[in-house]
Amino acid sequence: MKLDKLITKKGLLFLAIFSLLVFVGDRINFSKLIGAENQFFTLFQFFGPVAGAFLGPAVGVLSVLIAEVASKIANNAAFDLVTVLRLTPMLFAAWYFGTKKDKLSFLVPIAAIILFIAHPVGRQVWYFSLFWTIPIIIKLLPKKYGEKAFLRSLGATFTAHAVGGAMWNYVVPMTPGAWIALIPVVIYERLLFTAGITMSFVALNTLLDRLDSKTKSEYVNVDKRYVLFRQIA
Repeated sequence: MKLDKLITKKGLLFLAIFSLLVFVGDRINFSKLIGAENQFFTLFQFFGPVAGAFLGPAVGVLSVLIAEVASKIANNAAFDLVTVLRLTPMLFAAWYFGTKKDKLSFLVPIAAIILFIAHPVGRQVWYFSLFWTIPIIIKLLPKKYGEKAFLRSLGATFTAHAVGGAMWNYVVPMTPGAWIALIPVVIYERLLFTAGITMSFVALNTLLDRLDSKTKSEYVNVDKRYVLFRQIA
């Protein structure tokens, strides 16, 4: 992990922009998490994984962690077990979004499926964990499909869901009926998160491309394919 590459003008600029987005997004609740009090999905879910694409997977994960912890502190959040564990899913999502084909992208959802089915409750609703085959399938697609922003976003949000769901099954008491009732909710929420991550990725690519002339750095990876209104020389 080349941390020195984060300490560049453009790397720090991205971290500042991203941290501000996390701070604001964390304060806007989107939907309540089933089974726990005062735990919500927030607008952070709509853009969290994209840091892995701009800073590379390793430093992107670090930037997500820094932004998440700073936001929790600023919001005076209690660092109980559930809150601390909930920092984890987005880290894996950022890694997934920032990599191409690597072992971790396959092993994380596979491990989540195994852990979920190993639990007595999860074993009764094993088919719920089929959601977590989505990140695996996307990574196995040909490059011209698997690297599309929408599919990367879909894989990233379901990677976060896999990590969070597997942990949730062990930390928060849930009945088989509760998991079954979540199936249509998961489809609805994850498609919205996918759309949000995709749009955030395009927006940040466009913003950073516009700032490129003033903040010279080769480290922040701007994907020219997703820059709006790009001028062709």
